[in-house]
Amino acid sequence: LLDELARASAASIGKFNPQHLANTAWAFAAVGHESPALFEALSRASVPSIGQFNPQNLANTAWAFAT
Repeated sequence: LLDELARASAASIGKFNPQHLANTAWAFAAVGHESPALFEALSRASVPSIGQFNPQNLANTAWAFAT
């Protein structure tokens, strides 16, 4: 299931807002599910909108990428 969720998320990443990006990164990191393609997509989508992330989004995203 998580592999399919990762694929679907990566495919629709352009529709995600900062909260969606942060929550998705956090969720996959929290369960320890490695998905390099998803995290690459999350990274590419987050950079242009990083100024729109609130402090919690920033913290959750940083934690997820560090985990």
